[in-house]
Amino acid sequence: MQTRRLGRTGHMSTLAILGTAAFYVIDPQRAAETLDLALARGVNHIDLAPGYGRAEEVTGPWLESRRDRFFVGCKTQQRDRGEAWADLRRSLERLHIPSFDLYQLHAVTTFEELDQAFAKGGAMETLLEAREQGLTRYLGITGHGLLAPSIYLRALDRFDFDTVMFPLNPTLYANPDYRRDAERLLQECQARDVGAMIIKSIARGPWGDRPHTYNTWYRPFDDAAAIRDWVHFALSQPVTGIATAADVGILPLVLDAAESFAPMDAAEQERLVRAAADLAPLFT
Repeated sequence: MQTRRLGRTGHMSTLAILGTAAFYVIDPQRAAETLDLALARGVNHIDLAPGYGRAEEVTGPWLESRRDRFFVGCKTQQRDRGEAWADLRRSLERLHIPSFDLYQLHAVTTFEELDQAFAKGGAMETLLEAREQGLTRYLGITGHGLLAPSIYLRALDRFDFDTVMFPLNPTLYANPDYRRDAERLLQECQARDVGAMIIKSIARGPWGDRPHTYNTWYRPFDDAAAIRDWVHFALSQPVTGIATAADVGILPLVLDAAESFAPMDAAEQERLVRAAADLAPLFT
């Protein structure tokens, strides 16, 4: 699998970043098999969070002896300094590792949450102290929603984050405001050498009244051709890689798509955006 530089971290991350939100409900044996598969397919970057159900619990015993094989990113959704510290230390304990490569403010979806994290006694104090103590090398910010790109542009004005992680797909690019802000954010990341990672690359839309047949909170594409096209669309932007979808059953198809990546020309990208305009938006 191809690799790309994760901004100023210098890490050459694989195009597919293993998203352990897929481990929200899973038994340890299935998790180990999935981790073995990712390793065998060359994945060298893993994304974790305490809010991902059993993810840390089932990943830790497997990761402990393979720590040097992965760039490990983790997150906190807490906005308070003390609660963020508790999150960080629990994550290290569950993962059986002494430090992270990347620690991130997670799911910052409003400007108010950004203000909370940066306030006196806020979670940013935890991130900075963790870096000073050697508990993480790099700091980032992640989140969802239509405001994500504009929030992270403001976040980069406040602090020189090493990475950002946000949603990008043809449906979102069919929204002119979102596309404008996402392209501005990616331009800023390039200018400042900030690593950009993408989530929701194969999000087809909300479940609506349909039964939830996958672990993802959104309805994903599940056929190889669509997954290939949407993954290639995301990877044709100036980003490092995509976090794999939150379902282990879809993982092999996402890995196939990442392995087969070739840049998508502008005409093909616009065709996907026009077609996606008819899909129900995930964020409203």
